[in-house]
Amino acid sequence: MKATKGKARPAEDVIPEEAPAKPAEETPEESAVAVAPPGEAAADIAPVVSGNLKRLRTERGLSLEKLARASGVSRAMLGQIELGQSTPTISVLWKIARALDVPFSALINPESGPGAMVLPAARARVLRSIDGSFQSRALFPMDRPRSVEFYELRLAPHAEEHADPHPPGTVENLVVNAGRCEMTIGAEKRMLATGDAIVFEADVPHVYRNPDATDTIMYLVMTYAQRL
Repeated sequence: MKATKGKARPAEDVIPEEAPAKPAEETPEESAVAVAPPGEAAADIAPVVSGNLKRLRTERGLSLEKLARASGVSRAMLGQIELGQSTPTISVLWKIARALDVPFSALINPESGPGAMVLPAARARVLRSIDGSFQSRALFPMDRPRSVEFYELRLAPHAEEHADPHPPGTVENLVVNAGRCEMTIGAEKRMLATGDAIVFEADVPHVYRNPDATDTIMYLVMTYAQRL
């Protein structure tokens, strides 16, 4: 960000009071919103992300402006997320996670106790696209960064979901539980029928597309490269 000539520049970690709040969906590239479980306010996820973002950024000695440059997310948007004023989209969360070099789940991180844990479907945290055609449900407790994550994915009829490249070394292992899915991985295309599975390196752009008139349900195991 360039300073305006002749005007004082605000401190990097302070959001100017006069800056108006902007919705998380302010840019076209931010194509999906985080949604709270049924029965909870949609903003309930915002304080969790807010605290995690500030903690992870501070631990790395990054100012808001440095993180904005590294992630491609505007400084104003990062500030609003840290203040709990905006619920970030899937796209924004992935950009921030890549810039911080942490798994996606590290940003959505409620505490959990020891022992066995049941994750009730009725209280699941589900991420949905703005038009509702794609949704992702975490099938693991988001209590800490993990090297392996497990998701249920749903694609509406004839819908497609575009995914940005994940950090180098990330591997996706996907199985189709119902329907079909056409996968585009870089320049390569593969059609998966019910019961088919695919494993691929996910550090390239990839697309999930439902070619049929019924929902596609898939299960995804995402494995991140081990950090030494």
